[in-house]
Amino acid sequence: MSRTTRATQMLTKAGVTFTTVTYDYDPNADRIGLQAAEAIGEPPHLVLKTLMAELDGKPVCVVVPSDREVSMKKLAAAFGGKSASMMKPADAERATGYHVGGISPFGQKKQVPTAIEAQAMTHDYVYMNGGQRGLQVRLSPRDAQTALRAVIAPLVAD
Repeated sequence: MSRTTRATQMLTKAGVTFTTVTYDYDPNADRIGLQAAEAIGEPPHLVLKTLMAELDGKPVCVVVPSDREVSMKKLAAAFGGKSASMMKPADAERATGYHVGGISPFGQKKQVPTAIEAQAMTHDYVYMNGGQRGLQVRLSPRDAQTALRAVIAPLVAD
């Protein structure tokens, strides 16, 4: 497995300090983020999942802890939009240039507005997908926010 992806290249170019962690990706896992957390031996709230959604018909990227679900109402509010819905997997792959299970918020084909769950900002480090199935990057959530120019907001369902 290559540890160099568009995601890691973007982080390097942005001057972000990160490390990579590889694990055995299970394509049959019910919840990919939880499987990643278990495989790398980290609590699920530190392993963030990257989801693609549509806000008023336009793509947005959402980053939340792998053990939580996104509130579409909160997502729409975070961007000042009216309605949000999850993007279909094929559309997410087309929009990002990554395969489901390997979608990273970093280095997407076209950078889209990104929101990170506010709770994630309370940690010294988090893990995010590194742009390949079975690859995570460990980095400061503040560095991730800066690199992505992300909105920080409460995004998870209660």
